[in-house]
Amino acid sequence: MGATPSLIEREARLHAEAVAEQARKDQKAAEAQLAAQAQVYKEMVTTLQAERAAKEAVQVQFHKEMIALVQAECAAIQKRASMDIQSAQEHVEKLQERDATADQEATDALKKVAEERVKMANAAKEEAERKLKEGIQPVVTPTPEEVSAARQRVQYDEDLFHIAVTGVAGGGKSSLINAFRGLRNKDTGSAATGVTETMLVTARYASSNMEQIYAWYDIPGAGTLKIPDWQYFHAKELYVFDGIIVLFDNHFTMTDIAILANCKHFKIPTYIVRSKADQHICNIMNDMGYYSGDDESEDRKKTLYRAAQEQFIQQTRQSVKDNLESANMPDQRVYVVSNKTMLDVVKGKQPPENIIHEIELLSDLEWSRTGPGEEYVAVC
Repeated sequence: MGATPSLIEREARLHAEAVAEQARKDQKAAEAQLAAQAQVYKEMVTTLQAERAAKEAVQVQFHKEMIALVQAECAAIQKRASMDIQSAQEHVEKLQERDATADQEATDALKKVAEERVKMANAAKEEAERKLKEGIQPVVTPTPEEVSAARQRVQYDEDLFHIAVTGVAGGGKSSLINAFRGLRNKDTGSAATGVTETMLVTARYASSNMEQIYAWYDIPGAGTLKIPDWQYFHAKELYVFDGIIVLFDNHFTMTDIAILANCKHFKIPTYIVRSKADQHICNIMNDMGYYSGDDESEDRKKTLYRAAQEQFIQQTRQSVKDNLESANMPDQRVYVVSNKTMLDVVKGKQPPENIIHEIELLSDLEWSRTGPGEEYVAVC
């Protein structure tokens, strides 16, 4: 016999109550999970805010200390000048008791020296104030303990030549490192590439060829970090590297200039590399009237390419020269290379038709490893 209507209704009611109870439990579990996630996010935000506040406090304190040092130095110079003036005046008083032209000339000479020192002190003070206003800061020299700790962090090996690649995000640092290592951007073990900065910490890459004795470092782009230009070199511990490649696309930044100035102080070989050369050369060809869809002869295409290439080289050389000159730095040699061509050369392929200075750049990197340091400028 079938169930009576009252029994069926009771079972349906019990089932509905069970479903409702389970729904309430699920809702409580979801609310608990959301609360836990909110707490984790809140703690992350608090930690980031604390770290940012700590960094800003260090920067403010450091700037105050620099100002105090400059003011103390200016005060010391002025004090010495005042003492010289006082000494000269005392000498004048003694000489006034004598009636000798020779003694008077000597007094005038002492007064002139004292006045020159005052003038130099005032000039030094004005120069220091100008530099502070323009953000030009002194070179920070790391302590032996800082150098030792930095070497440990980058896994410095005395048997290797350590080269850091710096530049703004999207400038092509990772692609250049891959080319030097003989890897394409999609190969296993290659450095990650992208328009935005892939990582915010220094990444170390060993050469894919065991016969190469280089270690390559991808330094986070200056534009992604809240570090003043003049602190970037010290903050990223660039003083521990054997050579530094400064990569730029369209123009130098103040961070690039600061890196070059610090490298000159620490006698570290530098290589200024212009990225995306192939793209720039093609743009110049288009400005000259070339269009890839046109039925151009191969000879005309080669002629336009060579002309565009030469124009790009000259523009880059002039840009580099102007930037270095404005920073009171000497001009440097310019190399023109391409990432794609560099990859073919490193992999030992037949030298491509558009090769320019890739082999020379690689040779100079090797020469810097074995010979005395020197600065270079490269375009890639």
